Amino acid sequence: MARVRKAGRAGRAVVAAAVAALLGGAVAGCGGGSGGADARADPDASFAVRTSPFAGRLAKLPARVEGGTVVVGAPDAPHTVQVLVDPHCGYCAKFERTGGEALLKLAGDGGLKVQYVLASFLDERGSGSGIAVNALRASVDKGKFAEYQAALFASQPKGRFTDELLLRIADGVPGLRGAGDFDKAVAEQTYEAWVGEAAEAFRATGARGTPMVLLDGKPLPARAAGSIFDGAALAAALREAGVGG
Repeated sequence: MARVRKAGRAGRAVVAAAVAALLGGAVAGCGGGSGGADARADPDASFAVRTSPFAGRLAKLPARVEGGTVVVGAPDAPHTVQVLVDPHCGYCAKFERTGGEALLKLAGDGGLKVQYVLASFLDERGSGSGIAVNALRASVDKGKFAEYQAALFASQPKGRFTDELLLRIADGVPGLRGAGDFDKAVAEQTYEAWVGEAAEAFRATGARGTPMVLLDGKPLPARAAGSIFDGAALAAALREAGVGG
């Protein structure tokens, strides 16, 4: 049976109390104690590894750690879109399949960079979000963050994340497991302290749920805020706001 660990105390510090709001309009999302998959379920039930249909494009996107966040895209991109997600949030998985992929395409075109704030507040439900954030941090070192994050959300289990599931998802990302550095980071929770930094970064935004998207540190324009689950509409709204040409 796969071992299950929670993130450290700092990584569990954030407990969201309500669903996020963007520009005054409520957006479906995950708050404390709700909205994620059923973390009590069998971790292997209905689980299948899936990858992004745009994995080849994602493989070309650079990613780097900046404080308690991960930034994807060219450092000199003119705009920054901040994305707040919890790996076990079902609404975040929906967002990443739609609006999230649209943002990464714009990042690939050089019009923006995407700053991910990786929350783990759903660990309060035994979701394994903390160890998933640890694995995502480890994927940065292998140059595979964008691919792995897309695969992780596409493969989000109904039950909790475990080391075994995180490694099975990594099998779908060519070159991630490689010589074993990634596996060791997952098994030993190498980045547990960083998971705490990411939790602090999430708390510092004042957000009360996920997913949430900010443009250059501010709420999205009204049209974009209402379309984060529609990739084409989100991209069009951002272009109207001068992002992405």
